[in-house]
Amino acid sequence: MPHIQYTPELSTGNEPLKSVSDNNNIGYTIQLRQQCPTNTIKKGFTMAQAQKGDRVIIDYTGTLEDGTIFDSTLEGDCCEDGQCSTDSCEDEGCGCDESGPMELTIGEEEFFTQIEEALIGMTPGEKKTVVVPAAEAFGAYDEERVFTVARSELPEDMPVEVGAELVLTGEDDEDELAVTVVEATPESVTFDANHPLAGEDLTFEITLNEIVGK
Repeated sequence: MPHIQYTPELSTGNEPLKSVSDNNNIGYTIQLRQQCPTNTIKKGFTMAQAQKGDRVIIDYTGTLEDGTIFDSTLEGDCCEDGQCSTDSCEDEGCGCDESGPMELTIGEEEFFTQIEEALIGMTPGEKKTVVVPAAEAFGAYDEERVFTVARSELPEDMPVEVGAELVLTGEDDEDELAVTVVEATPESVTFDANHPLAGEDLTFEITLNEIVGK
C-alpha cells in the first residue's frame, strides 16, 4: 500500500501537532478503495420492463379453486403423494413430463390473454398472480356434451374404462371429438366431451425469468 508523507502544517491546518515537534514529518499509511466505474451507475436507472412484442421466458404454476395443481413448468410442482418418480412421471396427466420454462412472444396469443397482458411492465424476477375465469378459459360445463352410446355401436377393441380419454371420429373420418369415459356398463358407455377443465376458474402464479428480446 502507498506510504505518503505529510508535514504537520498540511496535516493539521494552521496548528502544529502537539505530539511531535514542528520539524518532524508524519507518515500515514492509507488504503485506496476501488470505486465503481462511473458508467455503471446512472441517475434514474431502472430495470428493463417487458413490453408487447417482447420474447420472454416465464415459469408458471396453474391451480384450481381447491388448490389442485393442473399444470406447471416447475419440475416437481405436480408430483405430490408419490405420483412421480425421480426420472419419469407415473401419472401421465400430471404434466411433469412437460416441465421446463415457457418461451412466448407477448401479444401473439400463444398463452392466455390475461397472462400475456399481465407480463407487460414486469421486470425479470417479478412474480404475479393471474386468474383466468372459466368463461375465458375452457368455457362453462355443458351437460349436453355428455352422451351415452350403446356398446353394440362401438368397436369391440375400444378401451372403455372409466377415465379413459379417447378421440371419436365420424363416419367420414374427418370430424373428431375428444371425450372422456365417465361411465361404463355392459350395455352402454357414457362419454363427456367437455374439456377436463371446463367450468373451472384457473389461477396462475407466473414468474418472468428473462426478456429475450424482440
